[in-house]
Amino acid sequence: MKILYDTEVDVIQILLSSEPVDESGEEEAGIIFDYDKKGNIVSIEILNASKRIENPRSFEYAVNV
Repeated sequence: MKILYDTEVDVIQILLSSEPVDESGEEEAGIIFDYDKKGNIVSIEILNASKRIENPRSFEYAVNV
């Protein structure tokens, strides 16, 4: 998994897979899901991230075992 924040366009992209994107859908205004041929989520894009997230330049990562 990889998380990218583009400050110029204010978009966060969460990459979940390296599979090519087959189709995209805006499930909610400003939240775009990209899907592979099998219907699995490949990535999630959050538009206008600085208006939706407290600090888009910072994130936490945790693994529960």
